[in-house]
Amino acid sequence: MTSTKAGRLYTIGMGPGDPELLTLKAARILGAVPAIAYFAKVGQRGHARTLADGHLRPETVELRFDYPVTVELSHNDERYVEAMAGCYDAAAEAIAARLSAGQDVALLCEGDPFFYGSSMYLFDRLRERFAQEVVPGIPGMVGCWAAAQLPMTHGDDVLAVLPGTMEEAALEAALQGAQAAVIMKLGRNLPKVRRVLERLGRQGRTVYVERGTMAAARIVPLAELGEAPAPYFSMLLIPGRQERR
Repeated sequence: MTSTKAGRLYTIGMGPGDPELLTLKAARILGAVPAIAYFAKVGQRGHARTLADGHLRPETVELRFDYPVTVELSHNDERYVEAMAGCYDAAAEAIAARLSAGQDVALLCEGDPFFYGSSMYLFDRLRERFAQEVVPGIPGMVGCWAAAQLPMTHGDDVLAVLPGTMEEAALEAALQGAQAAVIMKLGRNLPKVRRVLERLGRQGRTVYVERGTMAAARIVPLAELGEAPAPYFSMLLIPGRQERR
């Protein structure tokens, strides 16, 4: 009786958006694995999948998982939690079936897998059952501050990475404890974030970056930005103390 050795799950950081910022290791693995997996919004191809173009073989099997919800519900809403947990459970089992059959699978993740990545939830579900390897990617914020040519931290500056979904008072307190900051997950939270930055006197040196490193990148001072909600691929960069260099 023969036994099938289980496959390995590679969780691949696909970088901040510029296809040339994919690591050599990620490109090598993408060209070798028999199957890839990725999440995408319903009706869209998925940015992580697009970044894989040119690295996959024609016969590579694709496992696509649609998000059941995105911004329609708050991440604290129990309906959101249940819907996403079901999505991750189903995705993990679909990947597990491939791994159990002896196939390696590469799970694609925008930016870096362990930095606000959906792939973390599959990693947690499968880590006790299969061998895994995580390939780090350049996080979106790193790509954004490089694209903006904005040095962020100096000396012993404290850098805070904050989600715009935080309660207003908590966001303000966190910013008060840091010299430099990155604020992500803007969207409908942008007006709230603006109010906090105005109260703290930091709006004047805050830079808005949309689709950093991508072809349609937009980089402007926050003070010059209009009132429209910010899209998914956007963030605010607040550089630290500008001391003698």
